[in-house]
Amino acid sequence: MKRTFSNLCLALSLSLGTTAIITHSNTAIAASNINIQNVLQQERAWAGLQTKKLKVGDIEWIYSEGGQSSKPTIILIHGLAGSRDNWNRVARYLTPNYHVIIPDLPAHGDTKVADDFDLSIPNLTEKLRRFAEAGHFEKDINIAGHSMGGAIALLYTAQYPTETKSLLLVDSAGVFKTANTPYLKNPALLSELVVKKSGDFDKLFQLATATPPFIPTELKTEQEKLMISQSKSTQRMVDQLVAMSKIYTPDTFAIAAKSIDVPTYIVWGDKDKIINVEAAQELKELLKNAEPPLILKNVGHMPIMEADQIVAQQYLIFLNKHK
Repeated sequence: MKRTFSNLCLALSLSLGTTAIITHSNTAIAASNINIQNVLQQERAWAGLQTKKLKVGDIEWIYSEGGQSSKPTIILIHGLAGSRDNWNRVARYLTPNYHVIIPDLPAHGDTKVADDFDLSIPNLTEKLRRFAEAGHFEKDINIAGHSMGGAIALLYTAQYPTETKSLLLVDSAGVFKTANTPYLKNPALLSELVVKKSGDFDKLFQLATATPPFIPTELKTEQEKLMISQSKSTQRMVDQLVAMSKIYTPDTFAIAAKSIDVPTYIVWGDKDKIINVEAAQELKELLKNAEPPLILKNVGHMPIMEADQIVAQQYLIFLNKHK
């Protein structure tokens, strides 16, 4: 079953994690000369996070860490084309009572890898495990994933069930019978969502969010430049997902998902245009120990940005029940 699930998860990540820079009332942003890294660093500090580095094999992982290491550990996984900073708004509610780890996945954010790096979901999951072992936070973890990160979290949980305490899936990727968005029916369309040129970021942001939070123009411009610079690796992942989507089916996905029995919480935006909300109930019925999904009204593919406070509060309630 471990090998079966590993192969199937190649097909699970049929969505984008959508990188976005989120500002808040305590972040001072100048009208000009914006340094995106400085803004992000301010936001991480606001969330109680610090940037760390950890060399594991050929990968120098860049990750955010917050909270006391003696507290229960939560690992938060971002989606395709995303970064650790997608989770900052949620993390600020978690760091007071939990040890929070948020890595930039290989070829995402600040974790750089060679052009020929294997970006398959099984390999990313395996490398994530090696990262957790090297950091000595692989025991009794609570793992959470958004979009493609949900596919990685599912695979991780399936492979290491005795060391995983709980699973959070937010608008998670999967191969669903209820799929009815263009991007799930025809994954080749995901290529249209890769930010390759000026103007693409705005289109993606409008698609991914039902109620887009305010982002200053200067920040959006800098973020778009960053995503354009990463477009080749993003396209390589999309190409692989398209190929694997032709092999695996909702039935084979269902067999694999049913092997997971850790406590699971599912969160979804009812206006998700990338992975439709009906998938939440389908996942709930597949997973042995999943609670009724939290469906957020007027929220798109990015609940961790659009409804961060609600997501964090309900997740904390869930975690407290499964200490």
